[in-house]
Amino acid sequence: MAGKLIQVATHTITTPVNNFTITGIDSDDVYMIAFSNVGVNTDSSYVLCQVGTTGGTSTTDYARAEKVLKSNTTFQNNYSNSTIECQLCYFIGNATNEKGNGIIYLYNMYNASEYSFGTVETVYMNASDNGWGLAGGFVHKVAEQNDRFIFKNNGSNTLTSGTFTLYKVV
Repeated sequence: MAGKLIQVATHTITTPVNNFTITGIDSDDVYMIAFSNVGVNTDSSYVLCQVGTTGGTSTTDYARAEKVLKSNTTFQNNYSNSTIECQLCYFIGNATNEKGNGIIYLYNMYNASEYSFGTVETVYMNASDNGWGLAGGFVHKVAEQNDRFIFKNNGSNTLTSGTFTLYKVV
């Protein structure tokens, strides 16, 4: 990677939401999203993500793989070649100290001729107050131009806190 980050957009959750979109991807550059203090309303929730198109829609054809590093038990491998979204934190808890933090690097997002893909690194406290980490990646298996990134919670659960900042890597 080159050496500079330019802040493009930031979003802080102040009212619980099931999902929200961060926009500002407007070039073929690499982008990074840093997120911190992500909270949920229900124990064992999933913090998920999707890419979005210029028209504001999201498509749901992904492959993903990750290693979950668990402080309380053995590591776990997760993967899917056909999924509708990608995991950032799973079985995250809703107690005060059970928050998620992470970094996502995004590639080929604005290139309509290539698949968009990303790498993910997160750390968080699960619903049993154990430290977990996730390292992995995803590919969006549709060649289209994407200018936004969507964060969401599973089902009707909500995201209750968190700050999400999009940077362009130059």
